[in-house]
Amino acid sequence: MMRILHSLPRTHKLLLLPVATMVTVLGAQKVLTTFEDVQRDRQTLDTVLVPLDADASPGLPSLDTKRDAVSGALAKANQALDATRGHVPISALTASEVVDIDFIDAARANRSESGVPATLAMPAQNDASPRTGQAPSEGDTVRLDEGAQHMAMVIGTIAAGMLELEDGMVADATSYEDVTEDELALFDEGPIVLDQEIVANEPFVPQWQTYTVQSGDTFAIMAQQHLEMGYSEVMALLDTLPEPRLLTHWRVGDHFEYQLDEQGDLLALRMMKNARDGYLVERQQDDFEVATIERAGEATQRLFAGTISGSFARSAKATGLTSAEVSELSRVLEKKLDFRRDTRRGDRFQVLVESDIIDGKSLDPRVLAVEYAGARMNLTVVRNGEDNRFYTPEGESLDPAFNRYPFEGRYRLSSHFNPNRHHPVTGRISPHKGTDFAMPIGTTVRAPANGRVEKVGNHPAAGRYVVIRHDNGYKTRYLHLSKPMVSNGQRVTMGERIALSGNTGRSTGPHLHYEVLVNNSQVNAMKVSLPENQSLQGDRLVAFQRQAKPMLAALESGQTGSVVASTEQPATDDDEG
Repeated sequence: MMRILHSLPRTHKLLLLPVATMVTVLGAQKVLTTFEDVQRDRQTLDTVLVPLDADASPGLPSLDTKRDAVSGALAKANQALDATRGHVPISALTASEVVDIDFIDAARANRSESGVPATLAMPAQNDASPRTGQAPSEGDTVRLDEGAQHMAMVIGTIAAGMLELEDGMVADATSYEDVTEDELALFDEGPIVLDQEIVANEPFVPQWQTYTVQSGDTFAIMAQQHLEMGYSEVMALLDTLPEPRLLTHWRVGDHFEYQLDEQGDLLALRMMKNARDGYLVERQQDDFEVATIERAGEATQRLFAGTISGSFARSAKATGLTSAEVSELSRVLEKKLDFRRDTRRGDRFQVLVESDIIDGKSLDPRVLAVEYAGARMNLTVVRNGEDNRFYTPEGESLDPAFNRYPFEGRYRLSSHFNPNRHHPVTGRISPHKGTDFAMPIGTTVRAPANGRVEKVGNHPAAGRYVVIRHDNGYKTRYLHLSKPMVSNGQRVTMGERIALSGNTGRSTGPHLHYEVLVNNSQVNAMKVSLPENQSLQGDRLVAFQRQAKPMLAALESGQTGSVVASTEQPATDDDEG
């Protein structure tokens, strides 16, 4: 009991003060017995004098009284009790206050036959006082006055050790009855640990765990040992996955995450192909369901600056640009810049690149703005978010209205446009009214300008082919294709994929036969005059210039590193190449 009381907070101790009052009843029995001993010795005693300090104020001690003051009062009270037994002369006490104990007669009147007081009480206000010698009549309620009750509560509280000293130490206290070790063992259930009790009552919540592939691991064995899966379940899971190679072709260090239920059976499996894309597999009764994962990154802009000192690609990579970013930068500039003739050592350039940052990795880089300051050319272009094309700050398009080549990259020109060409098989003059580019089968063919598909067909000599009529009135034809990617009447835009090159029809090898027709007559596609660049006007120009303003400001600042701060990857300055 005392161990529990001492472990409670102070507020709870005060709530248990009535219990301490019951303990005081036993102390009252001691006072009653002492009084009877004095009477047997024929000593006269109506009151017990409780000496207090000279500066003590009248009244009873309260719970607000300091510990040392209450303890001193109790010590002197004990002296008074000793005086009643004759151990100390009452005359030796300095009486500063008198505590009336006439309640003893009333207490004696209510004692049970066993000698233990059944009720300790003082008469009510309208009852006869015990001093008159008239005992309370049977059935009357005898009560302690408020002062005596308060004193009993204070004494019981201090005796129980339930008040703390000012320095944080607990007051001296002792048990009033011994308890054997065997009796303790009957009730000792160990300490109650609140954290363990809370955990025991909380519902089970599955947690994600990570498994890292070790040398010699296979998913089938790992699943049986760690995921409690049978061989048939493993095969069913692999059959459900769109890309089972993620689990069947492991490399040391690869990892995936999983959840288990309370019995240790697999609940869910999560694996990533890369930082952005992956799959989530969840168990649904006796089957598995697969959902795709696509993580959104934080768009971050970085500015790179460099100087030409050798090839453009090597100089650009020296600034810290990745291979993918250098490739896109080259595609942007080559529309206006000939890297072999126009670049000079010492030319300077700046590139503003935006990419998605996921787990500290840069994904999907996008060139936003470029500034090139060279001996032979100065050029500044900004990407327009509306059509993803590049324009000068004045709104002039970097892209021509009609591309010279219907593909990206460089491929060898295997046969020129030639009206007097000799046929490679018969040797007779057989005009070649197109331009042939040698390229592997399956190379992407793109529309050189906006237009509409006029014809998709197959011919014994031309093989599979596509014809497009463009908005400026020109027409283009593509022969010997392996696969058309458009259909009759379909609207296409500049740069859109329209077919895959091949070697169909009468052909001596894989290539693309490309024709440009003006007024329905074939012309030399490499020399024909193409429409001028298109420019932004009106509201489109205003919107573009508003969007381009912060990008141009970033170029003018010349401060390399992160322009838009990223929490996942701190800004770092890139050295100039």
